[in-house]
Amino acid sequence: MKDALSIHRLLLERQTAHEIVRLPRHISCADDLPEVLGLPSSRCLCTRIYLPYEPGRLYTEHHPLIAVIVPAGSRPAPSVVADVVGVPEIRPAPVDLVNAVTDYAADLVAPLLLPSEVTMLVDQRTTYTDEVVYTTTGEPWTALGIHTVDLVALCEAKPTPIPCTGANDAPRPTDH
Repeated sequence: MKDALSIHRLLLERQTAHEIVRLPRHISCADDLPEVLGLPSSRCLCTRIYLPYEPGRLYTEHHPLIAVIVPAGSRPAPSVVADVVGVPEIRPAPVDLVNAVTDYAADLVAPLLLPSEVTMLVDQRTTYTDEVVYTTTGEPWTALGIHTVDLVALCEAKPTPIPCTGANDAPRPTDH
């Protein structure tokens, strides 16, 4: 599994300023970051993973996943993401597929070191400033602090206007 050390090595190799932060308590998912770090959710980013879906057609691990970087506690509007990537519909990717394809724990996916075939989008509202943001590292006890500009450039995410809803308004990935 990928972890904070993998991310740290990548950022050192790219000579990118960053900080690996040891969290005061373990987190179970990226949505826990604002509370644990004592920061607004706009400064803590989550990577949500989706799978293209077409009614009546089964998609498998051979179909590219879609990663959407949004503020913690929010979920992107599925119809907007589907329109941007040109598919009829998207659904949260199954946990086992996320784990297998990304090599991260599904609820702790970092936006870095994802396979090149994963389509990367970022809510463009998060790219308006160059403040330090925090994201998961694949581990429940660390977070990555990095300038927004560097994060977006390194993960090659396409800034996109993506309306979001609160975490309680949208379904979470399932185990099947």
